[in-house]
Amino acid sequence: MQDPITITRINRKGLEKILDGYSLEQLNEVPEGFNNNLFWNIAHVIVTQQLLMYKLSGLPMMIDDEMVVLYRKGTKTEKNATAEEVANVKELLLTTIDQTEEDLKKGVFINYKAYETSPGFIIRSVEDAINFNNFHEGIHLGYILALRKSLNMS
Repeated sequence: MQDPITITRINRKGLEKILDGYSLEQLNEVPEGFNNNLFWNIAHVIVTQQLLMYKLSGLPMMIDDEMVVLYRKGTKTEKNATAEEVANVKELLLTTIDQTEEDLKKGVFINYKAYETSPGFIIRSVEDAINFNNFHEGIHLGYILALRKSLNMS
């Protein structure tokens, strides 16, 4: 069985292909019946991973506050992403996971503030956070696939 970080990395490489495979216009399009676009979903998984792993451990995140405000749980697409924002998110997809893997090996995740997720999971440790994060990223991969289909981009 793959370790959870490897699972995250494989998913993130797939998300990177989506960023590379669609125009800025396609990444920003919000189809009828949806609140968000392809870009929002990809940025959202980065923000969520950082909040679950770092913020709840009392550690500094690798993303800025503006990104958290725009893409955290409960937000929706408010503006079109720029090419620079897409490039930044593309870089963060893998650099955040590489740093997380390194920090796990260093043992920096000492304290963890328990958190109950929307579906009712209670995360009590960084290990729980990694596992829930993969579940969460899988949900958003499903949204991304549905968005692509509704935009006739499959």
